[in-house]
Amino acid sequence: MKKQIFFWSLVSALAGFLFGFDTVVISGAEQKIQLLWGLSPAWLGFAIGSALYGTVLGALFGGWPTDYFGRKKTLLCIGMLYVVSAVGCAFSNGVAMFIIARVLGGIGIGVSTVAAPLYISEIAPPKYRGRLAGMFQFNIVFGILIALASNWLLVGVSDNDWRWMLGVAAFPSIIYTLFCFGIPESPRWLIGRKGDRAAGVKVLKLIEPDASPAQVEADADAILAASSERVSSAKFWTWRLRMPILLAFLIAFFNQLSGINAVLYFAPRIFEMAGLATKAAFLQSVGIGVTNLIFTFVGLSLIDRLGRRTLLFIGSFGYIISLGLTAWAFFTQHYSIVPVCIFAFIAAHAVGQGAVIWVFISEIFPNRHRAQGQTLGSSTHWIFAALLTTFFPKLVSAFPPGYVFSFFAFMMVLQLIWVKTMVPETKGVPLEQMQDKLGIKLTEDGDVRS
Repeated sequence: MKKQIFFWSLVSALAGFLFGFDTVVISGAEQKIQLLWGLSPAWLGFAIGSALYGTVLGALFGGWPTDYFGRKKTLLCIGMLYVVSAVGCAFSNGVAMFIIARVLGGIGIGVSTVAAPLYISEIAPPKYRGRLAGMFQFNIVFGILIALASNWLLVGVSDNDWRWMLGVAAFPSIIYTLFCFGIPESPRWLIGRKGDRAAGVKVLKLIEPDASPAQVEADADAILAASSERVSSAKFWTWRLRMPILLAFLIAFFNQLSGINAVLYFAPRIFEMAGLATKAAFLQSVGIGVTNLIFTFVGLSLIDRLGRRTLLFIGSFGYIISLGLTAWAFFTQHYSIVPVCIFAFIAAHAVGQGAVIWVFISEIFPNRHRAQGQTLGSSTHWIFAALLTTFFPKLVSAFPPGYVFSFFAFMMVLQLIWVKTMVPETKGVPLEQMQDKLGIKLTEDGDVRS
């Protein structure tokens, strides 16, 4: 693999690092913010969850700037949104300014889930595409770990330590934005969308320096031919696509009803409910990030060996056991096992849902509807993430924590039943065979028969 291709992919994947950092860094600030502005549990949930509402918008509409302005310019704008969000949060003089800044950061997150993986896949040589695209998921988890470590280091440095926690995100955001100036535009966008074949061929030569001029021109011809195909008139919301639509919705639904975002966003609060002191609670939160990183490696190394369905089985059993024991610990006041149970929960997520969700959604839709299917799964994921984050503080103040974690465990029992009865294995199955398996009949030119 050429070093420059790795560098371009890494720069794009850094959007995932900022995604993970911005998503979880709020866990160290939320209690201080609640006290400072006297927020009720409902208002706190809305303020903390505001970033996720922005993420929903970014996920729904991120495809438009990516196609219209190009992959590179969109990645640049993502960095700028992160910078503005970090600075805005750090200098917020009230909850309204804080919410606006968080929404802007959330829009950046949503768009990044569209633009960054897409850019990597379009510049990566076929034999390295999986590994390079996987860097985006790795950087999300790495960003989560660094955010938790940063919170632990900054807690108590001043009365306004929460401003430092949120504002420090501006530094990696600026670095990422500057690096984006050094990456080329996607050759597939240049040739297929902008119609600039000469510029596209120039980038293709950088990507494949050992290829002959004839081969590069042939690759450009293939890109142009694929981009010139007749746009399908078949509709997305059809009875024929009911199975992939249902699968995409349910995997995103169960992903969030496991409680994963509640644990990531409110980890210090959960550990303090279990009796840990503030500093110890923040240190345990760092352990969540380390566990997530380690088991993400495990999940990504197993996904093409054991298969998607098997990992969902493993994750479901891990969810049920860890969440069930967490609920039991809160009911019986055996608080000492709560950190271990939470770490086990994170491990189950990283190996199961965390490793599978985006791969699985991308495999179950026909070519012409894959972008719409990805939007459906992503939007469902972020909508439920926003709702969960908004209502979690209210839930743990209105009900004993044991009931809340019991609910999450029950939902994972339903997920286990769903995996057993509905989820197909997609490992090694050609997409056309998977479409037949799901009852999707295609015409010769790839359209869905409705």
